[in-house]
Amino acid sequence: NMTPSFLKTQNNTHTQATCHPKSHIVFLKTHKTASSTILNILYRYGESRNLTFALPLNKQSQLFYPFFFVPHFVEGVSSRSVKEFHIMCNHMRFKKSEVAKVMPQDTFYFSILRHPVAMMESIFSYYKSIPAFRKTFSLEDFLDNSWRNYNASVANNHYAHNILAFDFGFKNNIAAGAGDFEERTTVAIKTIEQDFNLILISEYFDESMVLLKYSLCWSLEDMVSFRLNSRSEQTRHSLSPNTAEKIKKWNALDWRIYLHFNTTFWHKVDSLVGRQKMEREVAQLRKLQVKLANTCLKDRCAVDPSLVKDARLKPFQYGTAVIQGYNLNPNLDIQTKTKCQRFILPELQYTHRLYTKQFPKEAANVEAPHLGTP
Repeated sequence: NMTPSFLKTQNNTHTQATCHPKSHIVFLKTHKTASSTILNILYRYGESRNLTFALPLNKQSQLFYPFFFVPHFVEGVSSRSVKEFHIMCNHMRFKKSEVAKVMPQDTFYFSILRHPVAMMESIFSYYKSIPAFRKTFSLEDFLDNSWRNYNASVANNHYAHNILAFDFGFKNNIAAGAGDFEERTTVAIKTIEQDFNLILISEYFDESMVLLKYSLCWSLEDMVSFRLNSRSEQTRHSLSPNTAEKIKKWNALDWRIYLHFNTTFWHKVDSLVGRQKMEREVAQLRKLQVKLANTCLKDRCAVDPSLVKDARLKPFQYGTAVIQGYNLNPNLDIQTKTKCQRFILPELQYTHRLYTKQFPKEAANVEAPHLGTP
Protein backbone atom coordinates (compact mmCIF):
# COMPACT_ATOMS: atom_id res chain seq x y z
CA ASN A 1 0.00 0.00 0.00
CA MET A 2 1.58 3.23 -1.20
CA THR A 3 -0.78 5.57 0.64
CA PRO A 4 1.29 8.16 2.54
CA SER A 5 0.80 7.91 6.29
CA PHE A 6 -0.41 11.48 6.62
CA LEU A 7 -3.43 10.65 4.47
CA LYS A 8 -4.41 7.87 6.84
CA THR A 9 -4.16 9.40 10.29
CA GLN A 10 -3.61 12.77 11.84
CA ASN A 11 0.14 13.06 11.96
CA ASN A 12 1.54 15.06 14.83
CA THR A 13 5.26 14.46 14.58
CA HIS A 14 7.01 17.75 15.04
CA THR A 15 10.34 19.27 14.29
CA GLN A 16 11.69 19.51 17.80
CA ALA A 17 10.14 18.24 20.97
CA THR A 18 10.94 21.60 22.52
CA CYS A 19 8.76 23.84 20.38
CA HIS A 20 4.99 24.19 20.22
CA PRO A 21 3.22 24.23 16.87
CA LYS A 22 2.05 27.77 16.15
CA SER A 23 -1.62 28.23 15.42
CA HIS A 24 -1.95 32.04 15.36
CA ILE A 25 -0.89 32.94 11.86
CA VAL A 26 -1.24 35.78 9.37
CA PHE A 27 -0.22 35.10 5.79
CA LEU A 28 -0.21 38.15 3.55
CA LYS A 29 -1.36 36.56 0.31
CA THR A 30 0.48 38.34 -2.51
CA HIS A 31 -0.42 38.09 -6.22
CA LYS A 32 1.03 35.52 -8.64
CA THR A 33 3.60 34.26 -6.15
CA ALA A 34 2.45 30.64 -5.52
CA SER A 35 0.38 32.08 -2.67
CA SER A 36 -2.70 29.97 -3.54
CA THR A 37 -0.69 26.84 -2.81
CA ILE A 38 0.28 28.21 0.61
CA LEU A 39 -3.35 29.16 1.25
CA ASN A 40 -4.30 25.52 0.64
CA ILE A 41 -1.63 24.35 3.11
CA LEU A 42 -3.00 26.73 5.76
CA TYR A 43 -6.62 25.82 5.00
CA ARG A 44 -5.91 22.10 5.36
CA TYR A 45 -3.88 22.53 8.54
CA GLY A 46 -6.51 24.72 10.16
CA GLU A 47 -9.49 22.69 9.04
CA SER A 48 -8.06 19.40 10.29
CA ARG A 49 -7.44 20.96 13.71
CA ASN A 50 -10.70 22.91 13.94
CA LEU A 51 -8.94 26.28 13.97
CA THR A 52 -10.94 29.43 13.26
CA PHE A 53 -10.19 31.42 10.11
CA ALA A 54 -10.53 35.17 9.79
CA LEU A 55 -12.64 34.86 6.63
CA PRO A 56 -13.98 37.70 4.50
CA LEU A 57 -17.45 39.01 5.27
CA ASN A 58 -20.42 37.67 3.29
CA LYS A 59 -18.64 34.68 1.80
CA GLN A 60 -16.33 36.85 -0.29
CA SER A 61 -12.99 35.36 -1.29
CA GLN A 62 -10.92 38.46 -0.48
CA LEU A 63 -10.72 40.80 2.49
CA PHE A 64 -12.13 43.62 0.34
CA TYR A 65 -8.88 44.07 -1.53
CA PRO A 66 -7.66 46.58 -2.80
CA PHE A 67 -8.92 48.65 0.16
CA PHE A 68 -6.68 48.86 3.21
CA PHE A 69 -7.63 46.16 5.69
CA VAL A 70 -9.98 47.10 8.53
CA PRO A 71 -11.32 44.68 11.17
CA HIS A 72 -14.98 44.70 10.09
CA PHE A 73 -13.98 43.09 6.77
CA VAL A 74 -13.73 39.85 8.76
CA GLU A 75 -16.87 37.77 9.34
CA GLY A 76 -17.61 37.52 13.06
CA VAL A 77 -15.87 40.76 14.09
CA SER A 78 -18.81 43.19 13.99
CA SER A 79 -21.25 40.54 15.20
CA ARG A 80 -18.76 39.58 17.96
CA SER A 81 -19.65 35.97 17.29
CA VAL A 82 -16.03 34.78 17.21
CA LYS A 83 -13.95 34.70 20.39
CA GLU A 84 -10.57 33.97 18.85
CA PHE A 85 -9.22 33.93 15.32
CA HIS A 86 -6.32 31.62 14.48
CA ILE A 87 -5.48 32.11 10.82
CA MET A 88 -5.89 35.05 8.45
CA CYS A 89 -4.74 34.35 4.90
CA ASN A 90 -7.03 35.79 2.21
CA HIS A 91 -6.00 38.59 -0.15
CA MET A 92 -5.84 41.96 1.57
CA ARG A 93 -3.98 45.23 1.44
CA PHE A 94 -1.93 44.95 4.58
CA LYS A 95 -2.10 47.33 7.49
CA LYS A 96 -0.43 45.92 10.58
CA SER A 97 -2.14 48.17 13.13
CA GLU A 98 -5.57 47.06 11.86
CA VAL A 99 -4.74 43.36 11.49
CA ALA A 100 -3.38 43.41 15.06
CA LYS A 101 -6.84 44.44 16.31
CA VAL A 102 -8.23 41.12 15.06
CA MET A 103 -5.36 38.70 15.63
CA PRO A 104 -3.82 37.63 18.97
CA GLN A 105 -0.63 39.19 20.30
CA ASP A 106 1.55 36.14 19.63
CA THR A 107 0.58 35.84 15.95
CA PHE A 108 3.23 34.75 13.45
CA TYR A 109 3.26 36.97 10.34
CA PHE A 110 4.67 35.79 7.02
CA SER A 111 4.42 36.41 3.29
CA ILE A 112 6.01 35.39 -0.01
CA LEU A 113 7.72 37.36 -2.79
CA ARG A 114 8.49 36.46 -6.39
CA HIS A 115 11.06 37.82 -8.82
CA PRO A 116 9.36 40.96 -10.22
CA VAL A 117 10.20 40.05 -13.83
CA ALA A 118 8.49 36.64 -13.73
CA MET A 119 5.74 38.15 -11.62
CA MET A 120 5.03 40.94 -14.11
CA GLU A 121 4.81 38.44 -16.98
CA SER A 122 2.25 36.45 -14.98
CA ILE A 123 0.30 39.55 -13.91
CA PHE A 124 0.12 40.74 -17.52
CA SER A 125 -1.37 37.43 -18.61
CA TYR A 126 -3.79 37.12 -15.70
CA TYR A 127 -4.94 40.74 -15.45
CA LYS A 128 -4.92 41.50 -19.17
CA SER A 129 -8.33 43.17 -18.87
CA ILE A 130 -7.29 45.97 -16.49
CA PRO A 131 -7.31 49.45 -18.10
CA ALA A 132 -3.51 49.79 -18.09
CA PHE A 133 -3.06 46.57 -20.11
CA ARG A 134 -6.27 46.39 -22.10
CA LYS A 135 -5.14 48.29 -25.18
CA THR A 136 -1.57 47.00 -25.26
CA PHE A 137 -0.79 44.01 -27.46
CA SER A 138 2.20 42.79 -25.46
CA LEU A 139 4.05 43.38 -22.22
CA GLU A 140 6.88 45.00 -24.22
CA ASP A 141 4.37 47.37 -25.76
CA PHE A 142 3.09 48.31 -22.30
CA LEU A 143 6.59 48.91 -20.91
CA ASP A 144 7.65 51.07 -23.84
CA ASN A 145 4.65 53.33 -23.30
CA SER A 146 4.02 52.73 -19.63
CA TRP A 147 3.48 56.33 -18.59
CA ARG A 148 1.02 56.76 -21.43
CA ASN A 149 -0.87 53.52 -20.77
CA TYR A 150 -0.81 53.77 -17.03
CA ASN A 151 -3.19 56.02 -15.15
CA ALA A 152 -2.66 55.50 -11.43
CA SER A 153 -6.09 56.75 -10.42
CA VAL A 154 -8.03 54.21 -12.49
CA ALA A 155 -9.43 51.22 -10.57
CA ASN A 156 -7.39 47.99 -10.73
CA ASN A 157 -4.39 49.63 -12.38
CA HIS A 158 -2.35 49.02 -9.23
CA TYR A 159 -1.78 45.49 -10.57
CA ALA A 160 0.45 47.01 -13.24
CA HIS A 161 2.87 48.88 -10.98
CA ASN A 162 4.85 47.70 -7.92
CA ILE A 163 2.06 45.37 -6.86
CA LEU A 164 4.17 43.78 -4.12
CA ALA A 165 4.73 47.15 -2.47
CA PHE A 166 1.03 47.87 -2.89
CA ASP A 167 -0.06 44.60 -1.23
CA PHE A 168 2.25 45.31 1.71
CA GLY A 169 0.47 48.64 2.14
CA PHE A 170 2.90 51.09 0.55
CA LYS A 171 2.29 53.68 -2.14
CA ASN A 172 3.13 51.93 -5.38
CA ASN A 173 3.46 54.90 -7.72
CA ILE A 174 7.05 55.98 -7.70
CA ALA A 175 9.63 56.29 -10.46
CA ALA A 176 13.08 54.76 -10.06
CA GLY A 177 14.66 58.18 -10.49
CA ALA A 178 12.45 60.04 -8.01
CA GLY A 179 14.20 62.17 -5.39
CA ASP A 180 12.69 60.26 -2.48
CA PHE A 181 13.06 56.81 -4.07
CA GLU A 182 15.94 55.65 -1.85
CA GLU A 183 14.25 56.86 1.30
CA ARG A 184 10.95 55.22 0.44
CA THR A 185 12.69 51.96 -0.43
CA THR A 186 14.51 51.94 2.90
CA VAL A 187 11.31 52.67 4.83
CA ALA A 188 9.40 49.93 2.99
CA ILE A 189 12.08 47.31 3.70
CA LYS A 190 12.42 48.33 7.37
CA THR A 191 8.65 48.27 7.85
CA ILE A 192 8.30 44.80 6.33
CA GLU A 193 11.13 43.56 8.56
CA GLN A 194 9.34 44.95 11.62
CA ASP A 195 5.88 43.70 10.64
CA PHE A 196 6.76 40.18 9.48
CA ASN A 197 8.53 37.24 11.10
CA LEU A 198 9.36 35.58 7.80
CA ILE A 199 9.42 36.45 4.10
CA LEU A 200 9.53 33.51 1.71
CA ILE A 201 10.71 33.45 -1.92
CA SER A 202 8.61 31.64 -4.50
CA GLU A 203 11.62 30.76 -6.70
CA TYR A 204 12.71 28.55 -3.78
CA PHE A 205 9.29 27.20 -2.96
CA ASP A 206 10.33 23.88 -1.42
CA GLU A 207 13.07 25.54 0.61
CA SER A 208 10.49 28.10 1.70
CA MET A 209 8.18 25.34 2.90
CA VAL A 210 10.96 23.75 4.95
CA LEU A 211 11.81 27.14 6.44
CA LEU A 212 8.14 27.69 7.24
CA LYS A 213 7.97 24.25 8.83
CA TYR A 214 10.78 25.15 11.23
CA SER A 215 9.35 28.60 11.93
CA LEU A 216 5.88 27.25 12.76
CA CYS A 217 7.11 24.06 14.42
CA TRP A 218 4.95 21.97 12.09
CA SER A 219 5.85 18.62 10.54
CA LEU A 220 7.13 18.04 7.01
CA GLU A 221 3.84 16.27 6.23
CA ASP A 222 2.01 19.52 6.97
CA MET A 223 3.99 21.22 4.18
CA VAL A 224 3.12 18.82 1.36
CA SER A 225 1.09 20.36 -1.46
CA PHE A 226 0.22 20.38 -5.14
CA ARG A 227 0.73 23.54 -7.17
CA LEU A 228 -2.59 25.37 -7.31
CA ASN A 229 -3.84 28.19 -9.54
CA SER A 230 -0.94 27.65 -11.90
CA ARG A 231 -0.91 28.36 -15.64
CA SER A 232 -0.30 25.83 -18.36
CA GLU A 233 3.07 26.24 -20.09
CA GLN A 234 1.60 27.44 -23.38
CA THR A 235 0.31 30.65 -21.81
CA ARG A 236 3.72 31.54 -20.36
CA HIS A 237 5.98 33.83 -22.37
CA SER A 238 9.73 34.02 -22.04
CA LEU A 239 11.04 37.57 -21.87
CA SER A 240 14.14 39.08 -23.44
CA PRO A 241 16.91 40.45 -21.17
CA ASN A 242 16.00 43.89 -22.49
CA THR A 243 12.37 43.51 -21.38
CA ALA A 244 13.52 42.17 -18.01
CA GLU A 245 15.59 45.32 -17.44
CA LYS A 246 12.59 47.51 -18.31
CA ILE A 247 10.45 45.64 -15.78
CA LYS A 248 13.08 46.09 -13.04
CA LYS A 249 13.10 49.78 -13.79
CA TRP A 250 9.31 50.16 -14.01
CA ASN A 251 8.81 48.12 -10.82
CA ALA A 252 11.97 49.43 -9.15
CA LEU A 253 10.44 49.49 -5.68
CA ASP A 254 9.38 45.83 -5.92
CA TRP A 255 12.77 44.92 -7.36
CA ARG A 256 14.63 46.43 -4.41
CA ILE A 257 12.30 44.80 -1.88
CA TYR A 258 12.80 41.46 -3.61
CA LEU A 259 16.60 41.76 -3.70
CA HIS A 260 16.72 42.54 0.00
CA PHE A 261 14.50 39.66 1.11
CA ASN A 262 16.10 37.21 -1.29
CA THR A 263 19.31 37.84 0.67
CA THR A 264 17.73 37.65 4.13
CA PHE A 265 15.98 34.42 3.08
CA TRP A 266 19.31 32.61 2.82
CA HIS A 267 20.52 34.13 6.10
CA LYS A 268 17.37 32.65 7.67
CA VAL A 269 18.08 29.26 6.08
CA ASP A 270 21.60 29.31 7.53
CA SER A 271 20.57 30.36 11.02
CA LEU A 272 17.42 28.25 11.33
CA VAL A 273 18.15 25.09 9.35
CA GLY A 274 21.61 24.98 7.76
CA ARG A 275 22.29 24.23 4.07
CA GLN A 276 22.92 20.49 4.33
CA LYS A 277 19.89 19.83 6.46
CA MET A 278 17.88 22.01 4.07
CA GLU A 279 18.94 19.86 1.11
CA ARG A 280 17.97 16.69 2.95
CA GLU A 281 14.57 18.02 3.98
CA VAL A 282 13.78 19.39 0.52
CA ALA A 283 14.55 15.96 -0.93
CA GLN A 284 12.31 14.38 1.70
CA LEU A 285 9.51 16.84 0.98
CA ARG A 286 9.72 16.13 -2.77
CA LYS A 287 9.55 12.40 -2.06
CA LEU A 288 6.39 12.96 -0.04
CA GLN A 289 4.88 15.02 -2.88
CA VAL A 290 5.58 12.25 -5.41
CA LYS A 291 4.04 9.70 -3.09
CA LEU A 292 0.99 11.89 -2.65
CA ALA A 293 0.64 12.45 -6.41
CA ASN A 294 0.87 8.71 -7.04
CA THR A 295 -1.89 8.09 -4.53
CA CYS A 296 -4.24 10.97 -5.27
CA LEU A 297 -3.90 11.96 -8.89
CA LYS A 298 -5.10 10.20 -11.99
CA ASP A 299 -2.43 11.54 -14.33
CA ARG A 300 0.06 12.38 -11.57
CA CYS A 301 0.10 15.94 -12.84
CA ALA A 302 -1.96 19.07 -13.49
CA VAL A 303 -4.20 19.20 -16.56
CA ASP A 304 -5.85 21.98 -18.55
CA PRO A 305 -9.26 23.06 -17.21
CA SER A 306 -11.17 21.44 -20.08
CA LEU A 307 -9.82 18.09 -18.89
CA VAL A 308 -10.89 18.49 -15.25
CA LYS A 309 -13.75 16.00 -14.96
CA ASP A 310 -15.32 17.13 -11.68
CA ALA A 311 -16.81 20.61 -12.09
CA ARG A 312 -16.43 21.27 -8.37
CA LEU A 313 -12.68 20.91 -8.71
CA LYS A 314 -12.33 23.26 -11.69
CA PRO A 315 -10.24 26.33 -10.88
CA PHE A 316 -11.62 29.78 -11.65
CA GLN A 317 -10.44 31.00 -15.08
CA TYR A 318 -9.35 34.58 -15.50
CA GLY A 319 -7.65 36.79 -18.07
CA THR A 320 -5.74 35.09 -20.87
CA ALA A 321 -4.13 32.59 -18.49
CA VAL A 322 -5.17 28.94 -18.67
CA ILE A 323 -5.37 27.87 -15.04
CA GLN A 324 -4.77 24.17 -14.58
CA GLY A 325 -6.50 21.75 -12.24
CA TYR A 326 -6.35 18.09 -11.22
CA ASN A 327 -8.26 14.84 -11.58
CA LEU A 328 -8.45 12.45 -8.65
CA ASN A 329 -7.60 8.79 -8.94
CA PRO A 330 -10.95 7.08 -9.60
CA ASN A 331 -10.42 4.05 -7.34
CA LEU A 332 -9.73 5.67 -3.96
CA ASP A 333 -11.52 4.60 -0.79
CA ILE A 334 -13.81 7.25 0.70
CA GLN A 335 -11.42 8.37 3.44
CA THR A 336 -8.44 8.77 1.12
CA LYS A 337 -10.59 10.45 -1.53
CA THR A 338 -11.84 13.02 0.97
CA LYS A 339 -8.29 13.82 2.06
CA CYS A 340 -6.93 13.93 -1.49
CA GLN A 341 -9.75 16.27 -2.47
CA ARG A 342 -8.59 18.86 0.06
CA PHE A 343 -5.20 19.06 -1.65
CA ILE A 344 -6.68 19.98 -5.01
CA LEU A 345 -9.71 22.02 -3.95
CA PRO A 346 -9.35 25.43 -5.64
CA GLU A 347 -9.19 28.55 -3.52
CA LEU A 348 -12.71 29.90 -4.09
CA GLN A 349 -14.36 26.55 -3.46
CA TYR A 350 -12.29 25.94 -0.32
CA THR A 351 -13.01 29.44 1.02
CA HIS A 352 -16.76 28.90 0.55
CA ARG A 353 -16.51 25.53 2.23
CA LEU A 354 -14.80 26.93 5.32
CA TYR A 355 -17.21 29.86 5.47
CA THR A 356 -20.19 27.51 5.40
CA LYS A 357 -18.58 25.38 8.11
CA GLN A 358 -17.79 28.33 10.39
CA PHE A 359 -20.92 30.39 9.72
CA PRO A 360 -23.75 28.03 8.75
CA LYS A 361 -26.47 30.59 9.58
CA GLU A 362 -24.86 33.42 7.62
CA ALA A 363 -23.97 31.11 4.74
CA ALA A 364 -27.61 30.19 4.30
CA ASN A 365 -28.50 33.87 3.94
CA VAL A 366 -25.73 34.84 1.55
CA GLU A 367 -26.07 34.06 -2.10
CA ALA A 368 -22.76 32.66 -3.32
CA PRO A 369 -21.05 35.86 -4.45
CA HIS A 370 -20.57 36.55 -8.11
CA LEU A 371 -17.05 35.37 -8.91
CA GLY A 372 -15.59 38.73 -9.84
CA THR A 373 -11.94 39.71 -9.94
CA PRO A 374 -9.82 37.08 -8.22
